[in-house]
Amino acid sequence: MKNFITGLLFLLIGLTVACNQTKPAQQAKEETMKEAAAVQEQPAPATDAKPSPARKAQGAIGAATVTINYGSPSVRGRKIWGALVPYGEIWRTGANEATTFEVSKDVMIEGKKLAAGKYGLFTIPTEGKWTIIFNTVPDQWGAYNYDASKDALRVEVNPQMLTEPVEAMEFAVEPGQIVLRWEKLAVPFKVGG
Repeated sequence: MKNFITGLLFLLIGLTVACNQTKPAQQAKEETMKEAAAVQEQPAPATDAKPSPARKAQGAIGAATVTINYGSPSVRGRKIWGALVPYGEIWRTGANEATTFEVSKDVMIEGKKLAAGKYGLFTIPTEGKWTIIFNTVPDQWGAYNYDASKDALRVEVNPQMLTEPVEAMEFAVEPGQIVLRWEKLAVPFKVGG
């Protein structure tokens, strides 16, 4: 790349000198070198395009505010359930850092009490039922250091098939429930005051 830029620089210098008869050759050469240096110093455009960008779902359920922060992976033509996300194994329920679930007041999850606070949200998917896990260690990378002894609550729910596929994984805070949607699957769980 450096050789290409150097060659281009010499070409520009030669053209400037040949075309610019009114300026002395040295002055034209210096101006061309300054222009080439300015172009070389321009930073490349920044891109925030991550394969699994950070997302947030937030809303009110009763008197409680629910906030879910997660990495949103995309299908990208892959087989998801039972492959990319294995059945019967703990999953961070997203990508990158573990998904977090924060609730401002005590709530009932599938009829069981969950105290106000911030939790790591993990799941164990299977073909029939899913286990939704609220772990007291919210800030961790993936599920590599997941410790079941730190679970505050576990509930089981039934996944549902979607009629339209969802490319990028998403959470939605809806009246009385939270829904995870990805690929051709929806995983709702009830949340009440």
